[in-house]
Amino acid sequence: MDDPAVHEISNLEQKLLSAKLPKELLEKCLGNVSRLNRIAKMGGNYIVEFDNTSRYVDWVINLPWDARSQDILDVESAGKTLNKNHYGIKGAKERILEYLAVLKMSQAHHAPVMALVGLVGTGKTTLAYSIADAMGRKFERIPFGGIGDAQYLRGQSKAFPDAEPGAVIKALRRAGTKNPVILLDEVDRVDEAARAGIMGVLVELLDPSQNGSYTDHYLDYPFDLSEVLFVVTANNSTNISTAVLDRLEIISMPSYSDEEKITIGRDFVLPKAMAAAGLKPEMLSIDPNIWAKVVRPLGFDGGIRTLERTINGIVRKTAYQVTTNKVGNVTIDETNLQQYLS
Repeated sequence: MDDPAVHEISNLEQKLLSAKLPKELLEKCLGNVSRLNRIAKMGGNYIVEFDNTSRYVDWVINLPWDARSQDILDVESAGKTLNKNHYGIKGAKERILEYLAVLKMSQAHHAPVMALVGLVGTGKTTLAYSIADAMGRKFERIPFGGIGDAQYLRGQSKAFPDAEPGAVIKALRRAGTKNPVILLDEVDRVDEAARAGIMGVLVELLDPSQNGSYTDHYLDYPFDLSEVLFVVTANNSTNISTAVLDRLEIISMPSYSDEEKITIGRDFVLPKAMAAAGLKPEMLSIDPNIWAKVVRPLGFDGGIRTLERTINGIVRKTAYQVTTNKVGNVTIDETNLQQYLS
């Protein structure tokens, strides 16, 4: 009868040999498998060692060492994508298109890292996603709010029980390509006690002279991040270290005027919210004269999150009216607006 240990170890070796890994890493992994084989043949308890080794192998064979997506560096098409997804913010969109034009002309993998800085709700995260969409790249987001340890980014040595890679390597595995757009979201909101260590990791991530051989503590082997397009967001730059700021191209995200928010609410947010709720266009109409009250129910707000919550609330109440009162459509005007505002 076959020894199950020998069979499992053999499968592990075959996975490695079938994967496209850097030569040095392959040799390192095969050495670990050989060690595991010796432990099993000597009758030792190989189970813990096998679990650790197989988990490590699973990570290295599923990373995009050579896989990349084909860039779409069509500036005109990118402009249409940005305009389709974002109303206003003309200056920010122009800066992004200039950035893409430089990438196209230089045929370079990287350029200064874009940092979208502005108030909450001004569209920083969705704009980063639109950049990936316009370029035809995979998109991943790493939230920085409340991070209390640089290890979250860097990973932990596999010598520790239950160790795992950091957030950067995890994002690459999810993307499946080595050139995704990775959003480093709200980098100004990390825990104060861990700020220095986290900013140190950010410098390495964002510096073209260093990120070609980024070493995660768990992998313990350099990974080339030079083709990743990092995009940074922050509410303000006060809590970002000077060393990180030196590597960023700051793009200010302006607050929206009431007129812009009316257009965004009427032409973008409302149709999207109605479609998500299953409402047909004719089921809800809003009097044009009351949009000023819809966009400012609680006073000034520079972003559009309150607007989105308000419109989603209106749509939910409309859906309730349609389903319970069997009405075919709802018209909201000055006389009944307060009934629909949360």
